[in-house]
Amino acid sequence: GGGMFQALPRLTDPFLAVNADVATDFPFATLPAAMEALAHLVVVPNPPHHPMGDFALLGGKILPEGEPRYTFGGIGVYRHALFSECTPGRFPLAPLLRRAAGRGQVTGELYRGTWMDIGTPERLESWRKLQQRGGATDEPAG
Repeated sequence: GGGMFQALPRLTDPFLAVNADVATDFPFATLPAAMEALAHLVVVPNPPHHPMGDFALLGGKILPEGEPRYTFGGIGVYRHALFSECTPGRFPLAPLLRRAAGRGQVTGELYRGTWMDIGTPERLESWRKLQQRGGATDEPAG
């Protein structure tokens, strides 16, 4: 969150951010170019290493609680206003998203295509093996 906040003067409103440790074939062109919500998140079915998920998704709205729960896929479109109460320095993005979601200000979509968190050496190696077997052809996003 802190890095995004620091970069706001150089970013369009809204802006797209993708976690660097995500490999996916998500169709980025389908994301909203303009929106009233403070954020739009892509969620994915819960991977084995994160079985409880992060958010609920109901009728295109992200909710901090509820069922079914999905994992935030590290792909989001954000409006500058999401950061309106922030101050410079390091801070996590998740609490901002949870507060905004609790106020009904976060939309989302479920993506069931190729997606993998490659944030550990073991998961990166799994991704590479999947590519070698022909299960995924794209390089990791980010």
